[in-house]
Amino acid sequence: MTVLAQASPAELEAAAADLARPPYRRLRGPEVGLVMVRARAGATGMRFNLGEMTVTRCTIQLDDGTLGHAWIAGRNAAHAETAAVLDALLQDAAAGPARERAIVAPLAEVQAARRRAVAERAAASRVEFFTMVRGED
Repeated sequence: MTVLAQASPAELEAAAADLARPPYRRLRGPEVGLVMVRARAGATGMRFNLGEMTVTRCTIQLDDGTLGHAWIAGRNAAHAETAAVLDALLQDAAAGPARERAIVAPLAEVQAARRRAVAERAAASRVEFFTMVRGED
């Protein structure tokens, strides 16, 4: 679900373009709302409220009863609905692994490449500090 939620709407639609959408009904949403983002100072300190973030959630049910859920950052209702449908389709025991290799794995690779590019740009500006021995000892 993380990969589906973090994919851009265009990437998700392109990945699901070859997949026939089965009949389904909406159980909830897509609905736009707010969630509180919490953080820790230094990753170990006490938690504090960082602020609110807009999210869109959607729950669908396939005709066979399988539920699909999605929560995505932002206000894109179509993105949330597509992610929920894919979530439900990936739960199929027979076809789920093949769909995961065809849809989720390529999206995960794109996201990993994006993270590596950001890390490389940040590493290029890294400054290392060191102290020379003063000889006062």
